[in-house]
Amino acid sequence: MKKGTYTIFISLIVALGGFLLGFDSAVISGATPFYRETFGLRSGSMLIGFSVSSLILGAIAGNIIAGKLADRFGRRKILMVTATLFTVSAIVTALAGNIGTFLVARIIGGFGVGMAILVAPMYIAEIAPRNLRGTLVTFNQLNIVLGISIAYFSNYYFQQTIADPDLKWRIMLGVEAVPAIIYLALLFTVPRSPRWLMQKGKDEEAMNVLVKVHGEAQSLIEFQEIQKSLKEQLTKVKARFSDVFSARMKTVLIIGFGIAFFQQITGINAIFYYAPMIFEMAGGGKDAAFLQAAILGVTNVVMTVVAMFLIDTLGRKPLLYIGATGIFISLAIVGFSFQNARYNIDKTSMQSLMEEVVEMEVDPVHLVNIQKLSELEGSVFENEVGFFTLVREKVGQDTYNSFKEIILKHSITINGMWVLAGLIMFVASFAISMGPVMWTLLSEIFPNKLRGLAISIMGFWNSIVSFSVATVFPAQLEFMGSGNTYLIYSFFGLLTLVFVWRFVPETKGKSLEELESKLIK
Repeated sequence: MKKGTYTIFISLIVALGGFLLGFDSAVISGATPFYRETFGLRSGSMLIGFSVSSLILGAIAGNIIAGKLADRFGRRKILMVTATLFTVSAIVTALAGNIGTFLVARIIGGFGVGMAILVAPMYIAEIAPRNLRGTLVTFNQLNIVLGISIAYFSNYYFQQTIADPDLKWRIMLGVEAVPAIIYLALLFTVPRSPRWLMQKGKDEEAMNVLVKVHGEAQSLIEFQEIQKSLKEQLTKVKARFSDVFSARMKTVLIIGFGIAFFQQITGINAIFYYAPMIFEMAGGGKDAAFLQAAILGVTNVVMTVVAMFLIDTLGRKPLLYIGATGIFISLAIVGFSFQNARYNIDKTSMQSLMEEVVEMEVDPVHLVNIQKLSELEGSVFENEVGFFTLVREKVGQDTYNSFKEIILKHSITINGMWVLAGLIMFVASFAISMGPVMWTLLSEIFPNKLRGLAISIMGFWNSIVSFSVATVFPAQLEFMGSGNTYLIYSFFGLLTLVFVWRFVPETKGKSLEELESKLIK
């Protein structure tokens, strides 16, 4: 195998970690409506939110320990651990008999996510030739959005082909074990990182790897450069938290914390984690909702590729302006669509509702409870929360938990196409801007000495915001209503636009040293 082909081959294998990361993050969106019923979770409860966001909690912990473990045991071994964690999480989640086991399994998967997101690009950066490094590291990010997209299509397929609701969600989550096992097997064909081998004094093995990657002539140059870099590291003073939070870092800290906050507070993960549920709330059936979620996944992939081409030509700040404006407008469209929705039960909708419920062969108690909704015939409601408060009083909490989406489908009048168009525009706006640009900016604005520690801090903060948004989202929908929820996110999009205009510099075409002298006072 030629050296260039060999490097691309092993980089693609390692980047499969990004695919699993994306798949694990998004696959929960299709399973939530079904395991909620299995475990008897109350509609709008924080426990539903935590069952989704627990992955992020595990990822935070995995991210914190990943660097040290990778330095101690090697990049390849830790990637093997992530593949094992993904496999165990998928199998245990699929077989979970109670919500406690389910949550533990999701957190275990989160450990894998947290380590994969750090170690996979680290390995690729250390193994790739300099002329291919940027492309191959970026491919890991592309694999993440591909994993998200494939998860939506996988969910749609199982929604179509499996009738039993309990089996449906278990297969949706369990299928991840297949690519995870393949990933683990393929990692045995990947060499250990030459940089890590030299750190551990295994110079001969490191040289053999470098020859395979770079060829005989270039391998000696690479060996000497790594050797020089490792010697310089020994004499460097380690970065400290007090250095990152010093007064002279005020400007870059505002930029860093701000951009990491606004990237998540506009609700991107809430949309990805709950996409089918959102589309069902817009009055579509389950099949249509799963298909529309898959469209969001494809949009995310396409616009991420577009961003990869534009970020160095158009610049960071113009992309942020475009993205923040799009986020503000698109979520306003979604919010006002729900605000203008009407909710009513008439004889026709009541008849179709009962026909669907009867076909499901549900407990007779639920049938009796749902029939009570006929008392609402002739009434039209403009307020979503008010309507469902009355519905819950009529049918009881248990029936409400199990049949809210079905009742909604037969009672809502809304322009679903505006909701779909708004969410597609939202995902496109995020994928072309806040998604990729944040990490690029963070890698540019911090000084060399503090970059690694500072980015870790910003990543931790970004994850905390993401965890909070994903956890609270179902409760927001339940108690504030869909319209108010999306209008709040839209307002944060407007604040993002103001923040970018006021604080974020253009970094395109500027050297890291130039940026450091300008931003660090």
